[in-house]
Amino acid sequence: MLSLDKTLKYKVADISLADWGRKEMQLSENEMPGLMSIRKKYGPKKPLKGLKVMGSLHMTIQTAMLIETLKELGADIRWSSCNIYSTQDHAAAAIAKAGSAAVFAWKAETLEEYWWCTEQALTWPDGSGPDMLVDDGGDATLMVHQGVTMEKDKSLLEKKYDNKEFQLIIDRLKESIKTDPQKWTKIASKIRGVSEETTTGVHRLYQLMEKGELLFPAINVNDSVTKSKFDNLYGCRESLADGIKRATDIMIAGKIVVICGYGDVGKGCAQSMRGFGARVLITEVDPICTLQALMAGYEITTMDKAASIGDIFVTATGCCKVITGEHMEKMKNEAIICNIGHFDDEIEMSYLENSKDCKKEPIKPQVDKWTLKSGRSIIVLAEGRLVNLGCATGHSSFVMSTSFTNQCLAQIKLAQENLDKKVYTLPKDLDEEVARLHVEKLGAVLTKLTKEQADYLGIPANGPFKPDMYRY
Repeated sequence: MLSLDKTLKYKVADISLADWGRKEMQLSENEMPGLMSIRKKYGPKKPLKGLKVMGSLHMTIQTAMLIETLKELGADIRWSSCNIYSTQDHAAAAIAKAGSAAVFAWKAETLEEYWWCTEQALTWPDGSGPDMLVDDGGDATLMVHQGVTMEKDKSLLEKKYDNKEFQLIIDRLKESIKTDPQKWTKIASKIRGVSEETTTGVHRLYQLMEKGELLFPAINVNDSVTKSKFDNLYGCRESLADGIKRATDIMIAGKIVVICGYGDVGKGCAQSMRGFGARVLITEVDPICTLQALMAGYEITTMDKAASIGDIFVTATGCCKVITGEHMEKMKNEAIICNIGHFDDEIEMSYLENSKDCKKEPIKPQVDKWTLKSGRSIIVLAEGRLVNLGCATGHSSFVMSTSFTNQCLAQIKLAQENLDKKVYTLPKDLDEEVARLHVEKLGAVLTKLTKEQADYLGIPANGPFKPDMYRY
């Protein structure tokens, strides 16, 4: 097992890539007006001064801009990625070289390395932990909570777990608890809160809260309109196609594309694929989302029916085993399978990896051809993890600016307020402010209400607008 090293200042793939990363960050400044405005408005006040912030979020150029914004606000930062394939090595190098954060991330980590990076980022040189977390998918939050649970009942450390990744987490915790039996309890007691980036992580937080097991306050950044409707919908609308095309060079026009899930992510993916000229089929379990898909003109089916006719399959649900081994065995020769939901659980990769009848042939990094029991082959992208980050560079800077501006506002809220151990959302007036910053960047001019119109609506002439006035 990899040993924790509290003296290590960073671990990246290649520090010589830093200058390249810095140049791309400079280009991103023009495309991330929200973050630049946060720096200008709050930078002089240093609202995060004296606070330690740990981040577990894709280590990309856009995240590098977030890190340096938090640094400008006064934070002492340590960082790891939240996906073994999502790190952009030049971005990690730029942050490490500048000393903006102690960063532990590189593209194509093993799962053991991934959880080592997470613990490294959670552990400051003096052995203490963070005051606040920036999380994406809840892995940092999970490690702290599991650590506390294991310290309370050490017999759980001796159990064997079927889930390979969970066993790796337990093995790491076992080692850390051996060194310091109260490490995670002490770390958890000092955490002021976490701001969570994505749907899956938010679901975990609400589950913990409902069970009375949430150890510190949490801010649900995902459900800010300028996050979920922008990052999830508009971001995926562009980055899904980027990932598929970089990986396979396939022409999408004329193909049958099956989108599993029609939430915000699925909506963006469906729009994208139809825009390229594909025939798009949707699978859904939610009747409201299904009705929305029908109103948008999509054909609704099930995976059982779609498996044998689809050319490209995209999972976007946040659920598990949406595409099973049985489905794969029915697929056309060289059908393409990818995931843009948060984790790799949506595609039953274990069927491919554990079956003696399935043979893997790597084509290039994050593109694998699997020959099945049927004799046909399928192409799996990014080993079932996020295709837009594994095979491309994720969302564009502009859409991540809306998302990460919310993250900064959430971190300021956690720093300045003593919140209860609950899950919170950011107020609508902050959502409006984030939108306003980006509207102005695109050159649009907002209509101003007259006093008569404002009085009619029962609001001040300059807002903030009432929640029931939103038309999204």
